[in-house]
Amino acid sequence: MKYCYLILYLFIIVSCKESKKQLPYYDTPDFTPKWEMDNESKFHKIRSFKLINQENQSFTEKDIEGKICVADFFFTTCPGICLKMTNSMSDIQEEFLNDDEILLLSHSVTPEKDSVPVLKQYAKEKKVDFKRWKLLTGNKNEIYDLGRKYYFVEEDEGIKKGNDVFLHTENFILIDKQRHIRGIYNGLDPNSINNLINDIKILKLE
Repeated sequence: MKYCYLILYLFIIVSCKESKKQLPYYDTPDFTPKWEMDNESKFHKIRSFKLINQENQSFTEKDIEGKICVADFFFTTCPGICLKMTNSMSDIQEEFLNDDEILLLSHSVTPEKDSVPVLKQYAKEKKVDFKRWKLLTGNKNEIYDLGRKYYFVEEDEGIKKGNDVFLHTENFILIDKQRHIRGIYNGLDPNSINNLINDIKILKLE
């Protein structure tokens, strides 16, 4: 009988440790992890924005309120990494297809070419679920500003780039319901995508 109590005790201990697992916060481009926020009101978060989705609807920060988001930056005519990134996003979409807490955000870095009709056609070809996955276009300056200054998507520490310098990266960024950065992942690496999926599940428990 004492062995049964011992097993039960160990199970409770392990369960408690699992329940306490949490993700760090990031508020600098070098992605130094922080495990708590000193001052939430001053902590880095994705700023307000106004873009347009593949259905020609305005899409703002209000549309991601209460949502866990995965963001990337791509363009529809990209012959290289973007196709693999889109496949990775498709895997995430499949995993959370019926989960209304999750949104996927793909920002076009060539918005002058990726018009709403172009994005809509691309979405249909890639079997994008319009409810779960938003393809975004809009003002180029705003998209590049969001990517570099708020999502820290390029990881170029200390290197300032103008909007005339092309934004191109394989990174996926995980954002929590308060628009804080909680993870960065390689959109070309299946193992990294599996980690992202697992981290989303952890974030859902917060």
